[in-house]
Amino acid sequence: MTLKIINEVHLTIFTPVELLDFIFRLGVIFAIYGFLWGIFELVFKIVSGTRQRSQMESYVIRGIKYILLALVTFVFCYQKDVNDSMNSTTQLILGGIVLLTYFIGKLQNQQNKNQMQRVMGMMMPNQGISHAFNNKAEILIIAIAMGVFGMLILFPNYAYNDISKWFVASILDIENTAIIGFIFKVIGFFFLLNLLSKFMQGISFILGRNQLNKNTNNRNSQSDDQFDDYEEIN
Repeated sequence: MTLKIINEVHLTIFTPVELLDFIFRLGVIFAIYGFLWGIFELVFKIVSGTRQRSQMESYVIRGIKYILLALVTFVFCYQKDVNDSMNSTTQLILGGIVLLTYFIGKLQNQQNKNQMQRVMGMMMPNQGISHAFNNKAEILIIAIAMGVFGMLILFPNYAYNDISKWFVASILDIENTAIIGFIFKVIGFFFLLNLLSKFMQGISFILGRNQLNKNTNNRNSQSDDQFDDYEEIN
């Protein structure tokens, strides 16, 4: 099993429909995983009572959440459970890209939430509004989770344990349930739209930046030409 990915280095050619289906399926998996993790969060809050979490405790729990999600994503992609028409290598590369995009989206949401909390804090300073946010810690846990995903590509045997098997089996059971499974498929559809929107925004940003650089270079060139003409007149 360890040599499977190394031997299977070629990438299968996939159609846009297969790519969309792959992203959609991962969206469903992420949504169900979030639901299961939410149950653990609820139980933890009940057990801990009204005690407020420290910032370090919050990031440790979120780090575990991200690492387990990377683990579950790897297992689904490695077993080719996301899309039967793609080999493991293709699914792992696409899965890593989708997972990283998902984490970056979470980071952006936390940044926006933190900004709103700051604005509310300035508007209502006596309300004690606060939000535990550390940008470096957010980036660190994402880097660790993606590092684990990359490490599992070299050592896939470590992805198979009781925790990952339970999550994979639970996700498949919930997905195959009639009503609940349909609800999560709807969530997966919106996940697909959101991810495509992020990709389009990224492409637009890159193209817009290139156009801005071209316009700046053109203006600088025109200014140099005008300066040269002035020198010739004098």
